[in-house]
Amino acid sequence: MPAFQSTGKVGAAGEPARRMGRTKFYCVADDGSFQISARGFDVLRTPQINKGTAFTEREREALRLVGLLPPAVLTLEQQAERAYELFVKQADDLARNTFLTAMRDRNETLFFHLLASHVVEMLPVIYTPTVGLAIQQYSHQLRRPRGVFLSIDRPHEIESALRNNEAGDGPDDVDLIVATDAEAILGIGDWGVGGIDICIGKLSVYTAAAGIDPSRTIPVMLDVGTNRQSLLDDPLYLGYRNRRVRGDPYRAFIDAYVSTALRVYPNALLHWEDLGASNARWVLNTYRSSICTFNDDVQGTASIVLAAVVGALKVARGRLRDQRFVIFGAGTAGSGVADLIAEAMTSDGLSREEAARRFWCVDRNGLLIEDMLDLYDFQRPYARPTSEVAQWHRDPERGIALAEVVRRVAPTVLIGSSGVTGAFDEAIVRQMARGTPRPIILPLSNPTALAEAEPGNLIAWSDGKALIATGSPFAPVEYGGAMYFIAQANNAMIFPGLGLGTIVTRARLISDGMFAAAAAAIADMVDASQLGAPILPPMERMRDVSIRVAVAVASQALREGLARVVPPDVEAAVRNAMWQPRYRCIEAI
Repeated sequence: MPAFQSTGKVGAAGEPARRMGRTKFYCVADDGSFQISARGFDVLRTPQINKGTAFTEREREALRLVGLLPPAVLTLEQQAERAYELFVKQADDLARNTFLTAMRDRNETLFFHLLASHVVEMLPVIYTPTVGLAIQQYSHQLRRPRGVFLSIDRPHEIESALRNNEAGDGPDDVDLIVATDAEAILGIGDWGVGGIDICIGKLSVYTAAAGIDPSRTIPVMLDVGTNRQSLLDDPLYLGYRNRRVRGDPYRAFIDAYVSTALRVYPNALLHWEDLGASNARWVLNTYRSSICTFNDDVQGTASIVLAAVVGALKVARGRLRDQRFVIFGAGTAGSGVADLIAEAMTSDGLSREEAARRFWCVDRNGLLIEDMLDLYDFQRPYARPTSEVAQWHRDPERGIALAEVVRRVAPTVLIGSSGVTGAFDEAIVRQMARGTPRPIILPLSNPTALAEAEPGNLIAWSDGKALIATGSPFAPVEYGGAMYFIAQANNAMIFPGLGLGTIVTRARLISDGMFAAAAAAIADMVDASQLGAPILPPMERMRDVSIRVAVAVASQALREGLARVVPPDVEAAVRNAMWQPRYRCIEAI
């Protein structure tokens, strides 16, 4: 087979042609069609170009597919209709996840077309919560490997591994890399090498929601071992069979990954996913001011929570600077929420110190207090003075509990990122409702079984006054003759558009201002006039949300002087950059 040759342009004017994968026998021509030198089963085995039964008779003859497919020629829409019928017949969500994964391994265009057509229904299958089940069974259900696996005992292989992936062939061919070390997967913890599936799922959402070109993305597993004994004892475990490496060796490995990734793909946005608390903060603090990077668990979560709070305040008619926040779960996510909201409060007239005093953060040892010896650095700004709580009830072992904090503080906003099921009980909610006319309550932990409260209870216990957003999807709640629609504070409302806006402008960094702009764009879409309306846009509008977020993020990057590319029309640039799942004409060469 002849070597690949770039022969033209595709997409926006001046954008170089690129092949859609590292397979050597196809490229993209001037008109967006594929030119390929493959024939027969090689075509059917390449998911980026395989159309299955949608190959026309002319294409079948040219590509030597005659007799290798049933005679009928179907459209993409007909294929998707049949695929959806098979999808709904699967026994459970894990089987549906397996079905969709197999489809992507055969026909990537059909996979993304189907996903985009049923994104609300399929998002929980390809991403949280079902991806957690797939991760747990990864070593026993390995199908076609996808992504790049980097092992801490083989740092010399980082560059060759990145160059061997199926993304582009040159330094400008990769826009986005999602990486994890899988220490803190969703609500299930450390699952070692199986964590690659969270990166794959995340990238699928990027494409479905914001049209990020899947051929220009890379999922990366940073394998530094696992502390889960069941994996270490499993003879079929596929990862680095050692306990987690920490300290200086871990940091050296991460630095080697970052420096190599940006040397090979200098325009790539580096997305971090599901790192443990201490490592997540170290990585973010080390790189955020020098490269284009972000941590979705810290900053993406914070941005969607800020959007939910601002959306709720449109209903409650309050100012951000006047709110009192109690955050239950002061780890990576909870502290990140406090950081971004506090930063937004400074834009509303408070000093950073005054804003920090508006937060009472409760963790496993109770309310964070200055005299605690085991606080993380990122928790210290929110630790309360010991003198302030001297008269509060303090358990010798568990510290000052959430119920005592709510009683003393009378919060206007209660946020849960603890993973403690039912933590927001009736007594706490009724106490909060007595202290504020429209309590904003956000039980964000997922999956659903870990939620701090169920929306139906929150509405009943607050006599219909609570403004609610949850981390997992919940059905509408009927109360007092009205229907209350429950907003889902899903990071998928933030990170796809954030990535798209960053890519369009080739931003040097991702600033807090860009996250705040994303949150404001989402909050602006909230309808505050209707009783029971959600305080965030519904997930059905994810594509529209992503476009608005991308425009807001790109515009903010321009205002802050972070953009390396300055589009004359930001919204047009955003829309033109969005990859569409459609079949292209294929020409034999």
